[in-house]
Amino acid sequence: MTARTPGATTADLAALEVAFVDDDADLRDANVQALQLAGFRATPYGGGAALLERIGPDFPGIVVTDVRMPGMDGIELFRRLKAIDADIPVVLISGHADVAMAVEAMSEGAYDFLAKPYAGARLIETLRRASEKRALILENRRLRAMAGGAEEESALIGVTPAMVRLRQTIRDLADIDVDVLVLGETGSGKDVVASLLHTLSRRRAKPFVALNCGALPDSVIESELFGYEPGAFTGAQKKRVGRIEYSSGGTLFLDELESMPLSAQVKLLRVLETREIAPLGSNDLRRVDLRVVAATKIDLGDPAGRGDFRQDLYYRLNVVTLRIPPLRERRRDIPLLFTHFLARAAQKYGRSPPRLDRAVERHLVENDWSGNVRELLHFAERVALGLSEPAPTGAMAANGVPASLPERLGTIEANLIREALEAHDGDVRATVQALGIPRKTFYDKLARYGIERAAYERGK
Repeated sequence: MTARTPGATTADLAALEVAFVDDDADLRDANVQALQLAGFRATPYGGGAALLERIGPDFPGIVVTDVRMPGMDGIELFRRLKAIDADIPVVLISGHADVAMAVEAMSEGAYDFLAKPYAGARLIETLRRASEKRALILENRRLRAMAGGAEEESALIGVTPAMVRLRQTIRDLADIDVDVLVLGETGSGKDVVASLLHTLSRRRAKPFVALNCGALPDSVIESELFGYEPGAFTGAQKKRVGRIEYSSGGTLFLDELESMPLSAQVKLLRVLETREIAPLGSNDLRRVDLRVVAATKIDLGDPAGRGDFRQDLYYRLNVVTLRIPPLRERRRDIPLLFTHFLARAAQKYGRSPPRLDRAVERHLVENDWSGNVRELLHFAERVALGLSEPAPTGAMAANGVPASLPERLGTIEANLIREALEAHDGDVRATVQALGIPRKTFYDKLARYGIERAAYERGK
């Protein structure tokens, strides 16, 4: 599949360095100036040795090098760079006489080569693609390190502003002892956010204790949370340490918080306020060093949607709220995530990544991904196994029957609006101009498709 990834912005380009290596000072300086004008952070080097003195694994950039240079030529430099970090994109510039050498280097893993004379636009386009690839590689490495190597960190891969902000906020909050409320739809990665908040904190050596509030009956959840003493109730024959006390010094993760019964909510509120706990059947209060990360798929700040969930408990937990955007609001990340999941699934099942047909490509574009990252992951695994559906599920209506033509066109239209909002960072004037529709029509369509324009604003 040749899934189109939107062009990198000027800010994206400036985040990575382009090391331009050439012994011809005039040619080198001219190219560096042109790249800087195009938005790249370009740095000139007179030879390979000068670059190797300062480059290392995880070099945040791309290397462009001439092939014919005195001392160390471009092919040797490429091989030396490959030994340092095999994933650094290296673009070779060669004269016609060096094309055979450049092709051989391409077979060894060089990113691309340009034959002299080359158009400046061709170099810029090549570097834009290489920048996107390098940024994704570095992001994957960083997320794996953040999550201690867990596979689930992939849920937070993304280049959209909302995901960049989310990852930065997680890093900023991780070592601050503040309770956090995570809001996100099913399958969006709420458990991943909670795990990262723990892994990146100084609490990482203590337990990460997770409890799904919706998976336990009302009669059990209180004893699971607070523990009990022998004889506290029928069947309580020995002492049990509750999840709250066991998580002391670490992190308590309460998933599906909205499902917690009212009686447990009252007791949890007191624990959050006092940082003390009394197990069932005991009058002794015990201090707990508690940090709570709670997750919910509904907006508990909305009285209509909150139901019987206690307002005071919501405000007590709502010191900081992290919202995970659904996949349909960050469609630019879908090709990145799918490619990553497909490669991982192919490796898991001992297969080569398959060549994708039009049905799969159409599914990626048209599906609304109501199951979010989890649904995309499972779809990638089916594709890797050759079990993908012949007709995309995105062409199905809510009742499971094939969607009508207006419904399918509506899905495509909503996706185009989201892509335009992403490309223009939520700016209404620029988005309306790009879509070629009146402002009132634009707002009508936002309301029809449930699109939140503010979610696309950079810096929000």
